[in-house]
Amino acid sequence: MITAGAEIQILVATKPVDFRKQADGLAAIVQAVLGADPFCGAVYVFRSKRMDRVKLLWWDGTGICLMMKRLETGQFRWPPIEDGMMKLSAAQLSSLLEGVAWTQAKRRDVVRPSAVQ
Repeated sequence: MITAGAEIQILVATKPVDFRKQADGLAAIVQAVLGADPFCGAVYVFRSKRMDRVKLLWWDGTGICLMMKRLETGQFRWPPIEDGMMKLSAAQLSSLLEGVAWTQAKRRDVVRPSAVQ
């Protein structure tokens, strides 16, 4: 399960991938193409060429997880196609998965309290 929190790292592969790939194939892309560790606990987000599907890949500590979502109408709002990855906040990922403009979601800095009032 993906839990929203400040400690979770969400990385978007900005270039579309072959959506026939499953968990092992996407993990290989994370390692070989993106130069990252698919087993570090980060969530990796992949896009399709048609922009109507998204796959999320993450390691939950016991196994590799793969989630896929297809919009029935419309397209996801994706960043420009480039090589590499970009970071998203949990709020931006939530907006992306809802199909709304994730660029409008801004993370608010909250200072952790040191004592109870």
